[in-house]
Amino acid sequence: MLEELSIRSLGVLESASAQFHPGFTVLTGETGAGKTMIVTSLRLLSGARADAGRVRTGDAKAIVEGRFRLPEDRSSVAAVLDETGADVDDDDTLIAARTVNADGRSRAHLGGRAVPVGTLAQLTGELLAIHGQNDQLRLIRPEQQRSALDRYAGPSAASMLKKYRAARADWVELLDELDRRRDNARELAQEADRLRFGIDEIDAVGPEPGEDTDLIATIRRMTDLEEIRSTAYQAQEIVAGAEGASVVDGLGTVRSLLESASDDALRDLQPRVAEALTVVTDLGAELTSFLGGLPDDAGDLDGLLNRQAELKSLTRKYAADIDGVLAWRDDARERLSEIEDPEGAIEQLEARAAAARDKVAELAGKLHTVRTKSAKSLASKVSAELAGLAMGGSALAVSVSLLPADDDRLAIDVGGRRAHAGGDGADRVEFGLVAHKGAAPLPIAKSASGGELSRVMLALEVVLAEPDSGGVMVFDEVDAGVGGAAAVQIGARLARLARRHQVIVVTHLPQVAAFADNHLVIGKSGGGSKGRQTSTLTMLDRDERIAELARMLAGLGDSETGRAHAEELLDTAERARADS
Repeated sequence: MLEELSIRSLGVLESASAQFHPGFTVLTGETGAGKTMIVTSLRLLSGARADAGRVRTGDAKAIVEGRFRLPEDRSSVAAVLDETGADVDDDDTLIAARTVNADGRSRAHLGGRAVPVGTLAQLTGELLAIHGQNDQLRLIRPEQQRSALDRYAGPSAASMLKKYRAARADWVELLDELDRRRDNARELAQEADRLRFGIDEIDAVGPEPGEDTDLIATIRRMTDLEEIRSTAYQAQEIVAGAEGASVVDGLGTVRSLLESASDDALRDLQPRVAEALTVVTDLGAELTSFLGGLPDDAGDLDGLLNRQAELKSLTRKYAADIDGVLAWRDDARERLSEIEDPEGAIEQLEARAAAARDKVAELAGKLHTVRTKSAKSLASKVSAELAGLAMGGSALAVSVSLLPADDDRLAIDVGGRRAHAGGDGADRVEFGLVAHKGAAPLPIAKSASGGELSRVMLALEVVLAEPDSGGVMVFDEVDAGVGGAAAVQIGARLARLARRHQVIVVTHLPQVAAFADNHLVIGKSGGGSKGRQTSTLTMLDRDERIAELARMLAGLGDSETGRAHAEELLDTAERARADS
């Protein structure tokens, strides 16, 4: 919940702060006193776009700070807290702040740490929900009505919608690839020619894996063939020569001497001599093999250099070395097989796209079922709420129909009917208002007045909030265009909503304000620190509430009649709250 709000240099508010309490808090005040700035400040804490025009004239920046008490279950905000390292106070409260400079730049802080505005919105979005007059207008949009139905349907709809979107994205990707294959026949033919040329050129040279590296070593050896041959020959003669004493012969003699020695220590050296003899014998064999592999003369060098030139011509075009050239050739052959058989490749893609379409259709059907079932329940509950908001003869109708599909590429089959696979499913969700029993439902965008739309939105919020508890719900003049008995019922419904949530309401109706647990008033004063008009924010006691309600009742002020009327209104609201 929101425990404290501090505002500086925002609109007409030079400096204001207020403590907020659980339950229903109402904010009232004269026109122009700055009631909207309270909502604006909360929107800034929710990550709304910063507007430099909201900074108080003559000041460098506006600052909004809010202290929120975190819920016992922090799972919804734990990730943000861990990521930002925001400091939570010992009393489990967290300070969120937003600064807006006069040049339009803004900064956000969370728990004393600078964070991106989006991160601030991510956390406060879990704690704070704001409903203003613009939100009422958004309710007439089909996508907002669909979103409200999905919210009511709960986790089952959210999970199904997530799977549907992922499957649809895969399907669209396959369709795009099919379009590219069909539209780029000329480019594919040119690519095939390039690949064939490269493959033929490499095959004509016929390189072997690692041949370029081996060739470099061989050429280096050939440039000084006689010296290498002489060195290897001498070494071979010393190790195991046919004439004179050799290392092998010497080690054999040593082994014989040690075998006949009478001393144990000398005989113990025999295994080491045997090991040395094995090593030297292997060395001699390798030297002999090396000599046998040397060419008879350096005449072959020209042929090797020509071969090296052929290999270099390939590495200049296709890869850094011959192994890379061979890998390029293998990839080119695979790619060429696809291009040379475009029909086969397209058929495979078409089969994959068909499977993907079927998966999308299956998920769209399941989502349609969930929405259709939830629509009936939502309509019933909202209609019951409307009955208590002086709209007793009216009811909400929630229809779920399939999006029409002609010959578009995203047409699917849902329950035997053709439908368009939209980004949020194959459904069109529409809220209709039934004026009276037996009447046909008409779209609320066309049939609901401003006051009725306000009451529909409030009824919807009351129903949507039922499964949840906690959090802050802010309503900015949700009672616009409403009066009389309807205003009383709105106040009662807001009080009921406040049993599970902290509710903050900006209103101009005394019938609504009377139902509040706490009453804040925003007043104007003649001059601030620089002689400009400023506003104050004050929590009222019961006697002050009566005076404020009297002012709201047609400006009766502190007259006896006005106070009597206001006191009667407050008493009536308090009894209604106690009885409900």
